[in-house]
Amino acid sequence: MTVTYSRRVADARLGTFSHLLLRWKGSIYKLLYRELFIFTVLYYAISILYRFLLDDGQRRLFEKLAIYCDQYAQLIPVSFVLGFYVTLVVSRWWGQFESVPWPDRLAALVGGHVRGADEGARLIRRSLVRYANLSGVLIYRSISTAVYKRFPTMEHLVQAGLMTVEELRQLEELPSPHNKFWVPCMWFVSLALRARTEGRINNDVALTAILNELSTLRSQCMKLYSYDWISLPLVYTQVVTVAVYSFFLACLIGRQFLDPTQGYPGHDLDFYLPVFTLLQFFFYVGWLKVAEQLINPFGEDDDDFETNWLVDRNLQVSLLSVDDMYDLVPVVERDKYWNESEPQPPYTAASAEHRKPSYMGSALDIRQVLHSNTGRHSLISPQSILNGLRPREHPVDVSGSCLYTVSTLHFRVSTCICGCSDNLFLFLTVFQKCF
Repeated sequence: MTVTYSRRVADARLGTFSHLLLRWKGSIYKLLYRELFIFTVLYYAISILYRFLLDDGQRRLFEKLAIYCDQYAQLIPVSFVLGFYVTLVVSRWWGQFESVPWPDRLAALVGGHVRGADEGARLIRRSLVRYANLSGVLIYRSISTAVYKRFPTMEHLVQAGLMTVEELRQLEELPSPHNKFWVPCMWFVSLALRARTEGRINNDVALTAILNELSTLRSQCMKLYSYDWISLPLVYTQVVTVAVYSFFLACLIGRQFLDPTQGYPGHDLDFYLPVFTLLQFFFYVGWLKVAEQLINPFGEDDDDFETNWLVDRNLQVSLLSVDDMYDLVPVVERDKYWNESEPQPPYTAASAEHRKPSYMGSALDIRQVLHSNTGRHSLISPQSILNGLRPREHPVDVSGSCLYTVSTLHFRVSTCICGCSDNLFLFLTVFQKCF
């Protein structure tokens, strides 16, 4: 479902975005072509009616109506209402993506802290991550049409191996009318406590880390549930939809090309194809279609989230992390740069141009020109200024203050000018002696 084009826009070159205009899947053309076709047909139907079916008197009335519609259609704040609405939708869409639960960190903690190579320890580790994945599947099944079609009943979850018959029985026997996606999390907590009691989790710190990560995953599931429950206010969606479609209903009449012989302002030319009206329709209605597609990314549109892929990936990765990779470590050997203090991995010929020196700071690039006659780069102490002395090449700091070059004294002055009378005297002395 998700349309990825990151590789095609990795480098900014001539026509980088232009190449994307030729793609169909996930494109604006696929979303908009039906509405654009209907609008074009209605426009030409009205144009034929005006040009060939109305008599002269009816044409004059139609022309007045067209001018009226074109004039007052501009009062509809389409750009403002639609732009603000799409901004909210995109922010909400990205927030939903950031709420997608990933069990990777939890699986790493389970694999690292639930110790034991026997079948009992292996069963505990696999059951823990399976419970975490089951909680995610239950929430996906509640909000995603694609996942629900894959698991239309709870028995399908049993057949898929995501839960057992006994677990399904306990889940269904719970007297709760609410969504039960949180139940596997409670099973996780109980099993983790049992593992701590049996000594398979070494200490309470490790248990706390595991339970905290589980709480994070459960919070992510709850966020998805909340996004599905609380939509953008319906009235706002209705206002935006009415604003866009009423504007273009007025354009069907107001953007007709009228008889040039009548001398109406702005109707000096007579065309058959309303190019800029169609472009305006393409941009505004296309903007609205973007909001329609992003407002719920858990459907089956081209750019919706791959929830079934998430189910498969999370289950496979988490089980691998706690089972096949448990205590699996490659042979520890000395690395290639064992005796080198500054390792320099080699570059291929294609990547050699990307090798750059280390950045040291922008101020270090300043190249000062020494003026031996003026002494602008000689050090001078504030005490020597108060004593009326000229800058010296090798001054002795008798006041304990930092030394300044003459070229940087204005920084010292800007600080001291707001101080006491001695500092004001220093300010005046600087300008008299040095500048």
